Amino acid sequence: MTVAQKKERAETTIREMGLRDAADTRIGGWVSKGISGGQKRRVSICMEILTRPKLLFLDEPTSGLDSAASYHVMSRIASLAQREGITVLTAIHQPSSEVFDLFHSLCLLSSGNTVYFGPANMTNEEIEDDHGDNEEGKTTASAAKATEILVKSYSSSTTCKEVTQRIAFINEKGSGELIKRRSQASFLTQSLVLIRRSFANMYRDLGYYWLRFAIYIALCLCVGTIYYDIGHDYGSIQARGSMLMFVAAFLTFMAIGGFPSFVEDMKIFGRERLNGHYGVVTFVIGNTVSSIPDLALISIVPGAIAYYLVGLQKSFQHFAYFALVLFVCMMLVESLMMMVASIVPDFLMGIITGAGIQGVMMLNGGFFRLPRDLPKPIWRYPMYYIAFHKYANQGFYKNEFLGLTFPNTQAGGPPTISGEEILRDIWQVEMGYSKWVDLAILFGMVIIYRILFLVIIKFAEKMKPKVKVFFSRLNRRATRVIDPPPAASLL
Repeated sequence: MTVAQKKERAETTIREMGLRDAADTRIGGWVSKGISGGQKRRVSICMEILTRPKLLFLDEPTSGLDSAASYHVMSRIASLAQREGITVLTAIHQPSSEVFDLFHSLCLLSSGNTVYFGPANMTNEEIEDDHGDNEEGKTTASAAKATEILVKSYSSSTTCKEVTQRIAFINEKGSGELIKRRSQASFLTQSLVLIRRSFANMYRDLGYYWLRFAIYIALCLCVGTIYYDIGHDYGSIQARGSMLMFVAAFLTFMAIGGFPSFVEDMKIFGRERLNGHYGVVTFVIGNTVSSIPDLALISIVPGAIAYYLVGLQKSFQHFAYFALVLFVCMMLVESLMMMVASIVPDFLMGIITGAGIQGVMMLNGGFFRLPRDLPKPIWRYPMYYIAFHKYANQGFYKNEFLGLTFPNTQAGGPPTISGEEILRDIWQVEMGYSKWVDLAILFGMVIIYRILFLVIIKFAEKMKPKVKVFFSRLNRRATRVIDPPPAASLL
């Protein structure tokens, strides 16, 4: 199917579901105008119909709607199902006569028992015959007794025998011969579609994209004016280190602001993953690539404001390295928050968890406590080497101090102090490798974080059913314990 055909098909579905007037309305987000409950229900149904499923399950699609809205929704579904050749299975309670007439087949249940299963237009005739032929079916009979009569009557009816034979035939043939598997798009197509959709969602999200971009500009203006034209005296050594630490720690910390969008992405992924639209690897690739333009824009524009206002090394190579480290650090924080979102879907708990993890990493980054002064158990080994702030700070310091010379105002010392001496003696930076190794380690950590994100999703998919079963068993046991025993006879 061509792109034009897909677009035409989508427009037809929107029109037939009565959503034309709401076609340009954004659902959710900060600028949402809102739509009615019936429209929301129709939107969710449209999303599934557009995938052209052979079988569509709808659980109470008319719940919370009045009779007119219920009929409108169900009539649209019926017409679309007929046009697309979709079999729709719907659970519905107390339908109006107009909605009831839309169904072709009907299964009536009472207390878990089948009362009737067959053509909808035969329901009244079958039930009235079974109910009227028995004296116990009179209005004086209890509801339980009437249900028992109907269940027994259905189990001995011709309709029940036909259904049983049909089920046996399906079991013999196997579902593979009866239902042809729908072909899926290629891995590349899935990835490109997800990248485009994810980027569009980010671009349209005022809080995730534009507000964050504005805040980064404001913060970098603050940094640039506070450390404006920092100079090359001895006091500028500490000021440069503080400024670079702020960029590596607190500017990247702001990336947690995208957590609400990550939670929504995980919800959408969970639904679409259950429908078999795409795999975990495709989702991770789409999510990773789509965030690159936003992070690159933040790294270059606000980064340039802070960098050149402060008066750091002027060459383009030095600024490019500065922007690259800032970009990779923000991607690391987003990767970390995606892992948190896959484990802790609650907004407040996720923000607290992500902020706590980053706070621990900041303490081990080599600024608040110099590397040699860190307690060796745990904090120096292994936490100092796990925290990405270590490599960000070292990369920033090497990029800025190497090649510079500062006057030495300390008594008894040489008249000048080189950038290499500052790195080695003041900031205690590891000088056995270049700044590009620090950048490569940061890129490697991004890959590791994304792989961990993928593994967590895979693991969660396997463990969630087991966890649900475990807690359901606990609830049943707790119910049996809480329920009081039957009262003993006093006689």
